[in-house]
Amino acid sequence: MLELLPGQVTIENDVVFGTTGSRDLKGDIFRPPVEGNQYPGILIIHGGGWYQGDRSQLRYYGIQLARYGFVGVACEYRLSGEAPWPAQIHDVKAALRWMRANADQLGIDEGKICVTGNSAGAHLALMLGADTDVFEGASGSPNMSSKCAAICAIYPPTKLVFNKNEIENKLFGKAGSDDVAAKASPINYAASSFPPTILIHGNADEIVPVSESFNMYHALKQAGAPVELHIFDEAPHAFDSLAEFARPCVQLITLFFDRKVVNPRAVEVPEETEQ
Repeated sequence: MLELLPGQVTIENDVVFGTTGSRDLKGDIFRPPVEGNQYPGILIIHGGGWYQGDRSQLRYYGIQLARYGFVGVACEYRLSGEAPWPAQIHDVKAALRWMRANADQLGIDEGKICVTGNSAGAHLALMLGADTDVFEGASGSPNMSSKCAAICAIYPPTKLVFNKNEIENKLFGKAGSDDVAAKASPINYAASSFPPTILIHGNADEIVPVSESFNMYHALKQAGAPVELHIFDEAPHAFDSLAEFARPCVQLITLFFDRKVVNPRAVEVPEETEQ
């Protein structure tokens, strides 16, 4: 089981991981307190409805996950006001490929790169699990795979709909259509080959209904993919911005990634002994 490492996390800000052709894409690196190699990696993707937010939003996750021995990279991506879909998935794929291409320098095991994201970032994290080349073509390390080992999606939109609301229409831009929305919906990629996935949501979420996670859970479970679902009672959208919820979320993430990727193992409950 992963345990907290003694010492201080090292943070390296504004590292370039790719380019859009017009500007650089940057991320922040969070390194464990103890130097080493073959650490698991974790790509951290912020939310904000695809039109706002930045990578500093999930700094807490970067620091705390590094304390458990993950090398974290919190990445930026083009927001919908700068470029419409699929620029966002192109950019996070570029970040993941950059991590794999620089595995030795980062001290990570390139086969153990996980992903976590919140809200719109959770949508992008799930889209990284889609076994499709529809959204290939991102900048940076083009010869590297953008597959991830496991996913955490915290209050994720899982089914996008064209003309559903202004936020999603802004994401799709002028090329938006029912077909584009369907191809941008993680739930449509549920398959037995989907990476192990943990879904976390609050049942008082009025921005992304908890049904989005329930539906994704059932789709993945029915497909035969490893999946867990954790629901927090009376928790609204972005509930993990509160420390009392952020801490258990980190623990859920580390436990799941540990037993599915870092130290794979089955759940074995010891037999009860007679009293």
